[in-house]
Amino acid sequence: MSSALVPPAGPAEIPSSARTSERLRSVMQAAGMLPVLVLLAIGFHVFGGHRFLSGQNLSIVAQQAAINVVLSAGMTFVILTGGIDLSVGSTLAFSAMGGLMVSLVPGLGWLAIPACLGAGLLIGLLNGSLIAGLKIPPFIVTLGTLTAVRGLARLMGEDRTIFNPSLSYAWIGNDGIPVTSTLVIPWLAVIALVVIVACWFVLRRTVLGVHIYAVGGNPAAARLAGINVPAVLMFVYALSGLLAGLGGVMSSARLYAANGLQLGQSYELDAIAAVILGGTSFVGGIGSVWGTLVGGLMIAVLSNGLILIGVSDIWQFIIKGLVIIIAVALDRFRQPAART
Repeated sequence: MSSALVPPAGPAEIPSSARTSERLRSVMQAAGMLPVLVLLAIGFHVFGGHRFLSGQNLSIVAQQAAINVVLSAGMTFVILTGGIDLSVGSTLAFSAMGGLMVSLVPGLGWLAIPACLGAGLLIGLLNGSLIAGLKIPPFIVTLGTLTAVRGLARLMGEDRTIFNPSLSYAWIGNDGIPVTSTLVIPWLAVIALVVIVACWFVLRRTVLGVHIYAVGGNPAAARLAGINVPAVLMFVYALSGLLAGLGGVMSSARLYAANGLQLGQSYELDAIAAVILGGTSFVGGIGSVWGTLVGGLMIAVLSNGLILIGVSDIWQFIIKGLVIIIAVALDRFRQPAART
């Protein structure tokens, strides 16, 4: 008796709902949050009395976004390795206080900017040493330095605002490149863009960038591949601290002043929200600084637009908090493995 021929089984058919979900996820990964940024800008322009897209207001938005973009660029490196840096706001305040105090010393004003950058780098190296060397979880380390460094910033100025009306680098925070009679590109925005380009180059055009993505993707596999994981972690936290120090330069230049208690408060939350909105995954190994730039602009557009349409500051806090939750939800949607 001959046996019946059974045709070979074909590939399992993918349900249409799964195909639709995968297609939507691919579109979101490709476009990122740029369409949402454009829609937000148009919406605020329409409902804000057609003031949002004016040259003067766009200059203000660029100025407001610049510091967060710089902090977020450093945060991108950290989150790409699967870490977190909660101390960037406190580090910014500590650095700004140090720079302002140095600027007030006769004959040493030229050391103010190096003092800011050095203070930020010092805190970053401290974070990196504890995380990479002692293997303490990044959340615990940076939560501790968030509080301790904020206390140091307050101690430096004896809980007073340090003010220097003759600050030598104040032009960084208050001048810009004129484009039209109403549109000026602030130097703060130029610095932020230079930082983004430099960070993109490191991540996408250097071996170090490949190592950063590898560590975030799978630290154990990265070690087996011969990557010096502690050195990579030291680098990303040092860079985050250095850019927080640069944020201190930018903040103090804009205000001619620094305050250890208030300056930089909640900046770490805005930076994390910008990074996640920009498509960088909390699990590490996936993301880009160009997405972070879009995320930082979204935070600035949201803050500026809500003021233009008359939303109270109380509701601004609530809406910003919801944005952070939505950002994490989007991250989980983009990464199906994280949802299992």
